[in-house]
Formats: sequence, structure tokens, C-alpha cells
Amino acid sequence: MTVPAADARSRVGDLPIEVVPTTAPLADAERARRMREPGFGRVFSEHMVTIRWTRADGWQDARLGPYGPLVLDPATVALHYGQSVFEGFKVYRGADGSVAAFRPEANAERFRASARRLCLPELPVAVFVEAVDLLVAHDHAWVPTTPGHTLYIRPLLFASEPELVVRPSEECLFVLTAFVAADYFPRGLTPVSVWVADEFVRAAPGGTGAAKCAANYAAGLAAQAAAAEQGCDQVVFLDAVERRWVEELGGMNLVFVRGGEHPTLVTPELTGTLLPGITRDSLITLARDLGLEVEERRISMEEWEADARSGAITEVFACGTAAVLTPVGRVRRGGAEWTIGDGGTGPVTTALRERLIAVQTGSAPDPHGWRREIAPIATG
Repeated sequence: MTVPAADARSRVGDLPIEVVPTTAPLADAERARRMREPGFGRVFSEHMVTIRWTRADGWQDARLGPYGPLVLDPATVALHYGQSVFEGFKVYRGADGSVAAFRPEANAERFRASARRLCLPELPVAVFVEAVDLLVAHDHAWVPTTPGHTLYIRPLLFASEPELVVRPSEECLFVLTAFVAADYFPRGLTPVSVWVADEFVRAAPGGTGAAKCAANYAAGLAAQAAAAEQGCDQVVFLDAVERRWVEELGGMNLVFVRGGEHPTLVTPELTGTLLPGITRDSLITLARDLGLEVEERRISMEEWEADARSGAITEVFACGTAAVLTPVGRVRRGGAEWTIGDGGTGPVTTALRERLIAVQTGSAPDPHGWRREIAPIATG
């Protein structure tokens, strides 16, 4: 899908938007220097979009302007009560120079679902997607050409009302920014090790596990720190009731490969306590396109350990926007430890990762219409 250039855009969705580009754009050489080793979440592009919402008047005051600090009252509700949701997806530059966002409409829908769960207003999908078009059109030069580097889009919605009554906020602010991102795991396809958290849980039934909200990530930090103390790269969370069923990693979904002549993918089913990953959903579709069977069901720790030791489970990988596909090579739980396959990267993981990246970058057909190509604003 290709969208028109945003040169003269005066609206996003049905909202009028004020467009005030920076008057001091970076020189090409300085931008290239900053993009060379961006890390993750450190090097932001030059513009951002903001839209206000009030209960009385709805969405208003949409503006694209220079990237910069926000001015917040110390009593801002989100700072105290955590009423905040966000999203994350990538914009890729293809080999032909084209620039495309990957499945922004799906992220817009999940953003609305998260907002609904946190009693925040739901931003219309058209406003979300066209705000992304506008931002990327202005910051087109910030989409990297370096393999493995992307422009990462960060939509944020938070309660901005400065009144500390415990109730849904009467005022909110949507902020859309973008940053240049290198590979989340710099070792590429080198398998990671995971530690199973028996003491900590990420989410409970009826909670906010399916929402992409700030509190979920804060609650997982202690478990991630404990995993690091155990010499592992990531933490595996189990269900909150029986502490038996595999749910997800700190910020990624898990997929198990049962090998053989006809490999089967097994991934924990969405129960309301897991984040419904866009990458997870994309991989399920791509796997079925390739003729692989996919099961969405519960998988216990007993099954994982026994079948990994017997060789029935031949590969395990984590998937998410930042990590794409990352193989899991080693698991630790208490005093037990086991290896997945030979501890390396399996063929199914490799094939799916290559296929997904090929679609994202436009080097393979896009039969599902996932790529939204965005042209730059005209100059001169």
C-alpha cells in the first residue's frame, strides 16, 4: 500500500493539524553521525506530533512541530497513577530506497484496546495512521540505510490532567515520536538464555496483561534484574494462578517448534494476560503461508523441559517488534538447566526471520498488504 506525499497535509483523519517544521534542521553530516551507532531509544528524529484531548471537547490542537521537551505539572495524573499506554512499530527502508511502515493499522487498533483498558480516550485509527504518515514524511531522511537499523515509531498516550483525584483523567495528551534503532539484541541470531521466574508474575487474569501500558513494564524490571543475576539474558513469566503455564518474556512472545518432517509451531494462546503481539500474529500468518502447522494453546513448563530434553521440541524463539525473531538456546529454572536442540539457531527460526524481514523491507511479495509506503515531503 502506498500513501500520497504529505506535503500539504492540513488534516490527520478528520482533525485539522498545524504543521510547523523545525527552522534549524540538522546538516546531513551531523544526522549521519548521530545515526551511525544509535543504540535503542537514544537518537530521536527532528519532529513530533502532539494531539490534546479533553472530556468536554474531544480531540483537538493537533500539531507537528520540532522534537522537544514536554512541560508537565508535578500533579500530572499519569506520573502518580500510571494512566499511560504506548505502542512500538518500525519503518523500514527497502533496497530500492522506498520507505514503509509495517502494519501501523494493527498497532493503531491495539493502541485503542490498551487505551480502553486504562480508561483513556481511543484515538481514531485514521488519525493515528495519518499522523505517522506525516511524521515519517517530514523525517524521511532519518530512516536508516544500514542493514538491521530502522526508524522506530513510539506513540504515547497519557493522562495529563493536573488533579490527583483517583478517577479517569479529564485531559490527555497523545505524543508521537520516532527514533533510530539498531538491533535490540546486537548479537543478531545468536541464541539468548532465559530464566524462569517462579517468584514474579507479569499479569493476572482480569488485569492489564493484554494492554501495552507502562505499569506492565515497570512491574517486570525486578524479574529481569533477577534473570541477569542468574546469568541469563531474559526472563520467562508463568501464569499467576498455577505458576505452571508459559506466558511470555519481559517484552516478547514465545514460540516453540516441534520438529520432524513437518514442523509444528506452538505458541501460548491469548488469554487476556498476554500481550497480543503484532510480530507474533505476522509470524503465525507467514508460517501458515509456508505450509507449517500452528497451534495456539497452553504449554506447561513440564512439557517444555521434558520435550526439550527428549528432542521433541527442537527450537524456541522469542518474537517482538524490537527483537524481530531471537532464538532461545538455554533455559534455567531453579537448579535445573536445559538446552534447546544443539543450543544454536534452528532452520525454522532462520527461515521465518528471513521471510519476515524480506516482507518488511519490500524484498519479498506482500500479499497481506502489511507495508504502508510513505513518500517524503517535496523540497525546493
